[in-house]
Amino acid sequence: MAKTKILITVKTYPTLSTKYDELVCTAGVKENGDWIRIYPIPFRKKDADEKYKKYNWIEIDIVKNENDFRPESYRPVHVNTKIEIVGKIDTKDNWAERKKFCLKNVYTNLNKLIGDAKNPTKHTSLATFKPQKIIDFVAEPDDREWNEKKLKEIIAKRQQLNLFDEDLERNFKIVKKLPYKFKYKFIDDEGRESTMMIEDWEIGQLFWNCLENNNNDEEKAIQCVRKKYFDEFTEQKDLYFFLGTTLKFHKKSKNPFMIIGLFYPPKEPKEKLGALF
Repeated sequence: MAKTKILITVKTYPTLSTKYDELVCTAGVKENGDWIRIYPIPFRKKDADEKYKKYNWIEIDIVKNENDFRPESYRPVHVNTKIEIVGKIDTKDNWAERKKFCLKNVYTNLNKLIGDAKNPTKHTSLATFKPQKIIDFVAEPDDREWNEKKLKEIIAKRQQLNLFDEDLERNFKIVKKLPYKFKYKFIDDEGRESTMMIEDWEIGQLFWNCLENNNNDEEKAIQCVRKKYFDEFTEQKDLYFFLGTTLKFHKKSKNPFMIIGLFYPPKEPKEKLGALF
């Protein structure tokens, strides 16, 4: 079986699954620019040489996920399938090489994207989206702990199964739950206003780092996150969203998309933009 080569563009904050334990939703693009989702991957249990970063090229044995109707959804052949990191794309020339793969097909209209998601011949569930304008960045309080029932089920299953190294399982600690939901408010090219949750791993890790650097003051930590995601990204970056749906809500929700990653090359200098016209 030939391995599939994928450029990793998305790693979401870890979630809990009673079936698979702790998981990270991973997505990226193939060499032809097509989006692909790989799930499940127990990322934090992987060996160090398998822990890919964003914009790493990986090779992995995958098959279509028969339990997921979304065309981009694949799964590793086995839960412990080896991941090979075979390269990376850097940020040279204002992210030129990354843009070649990540900006091949960019939506600017949310109704068009949702229409493609609801279209039974497409079921589009991953996309690059360019907001017309970011209006605000908000942090809403959320549950501070993981669901107790789900945690107990996971612990019980660990005691019954030995899917990974026994010492690793015994010493593995579930990732801390984020106590806030971070969201962008934005408009698209028709002026439609929307609010979407940001599920990217980077924003979760930034919150914990900001919290530690501000003596566990959550308000200061939130302002620290806002400074980067609103002030810096809207003023200094050419911001795009990587959007994705969940299997559960793809067909049910009016807008099934959430922000699963961000693409933020520096804004082009004005003199360079002027030279194009």
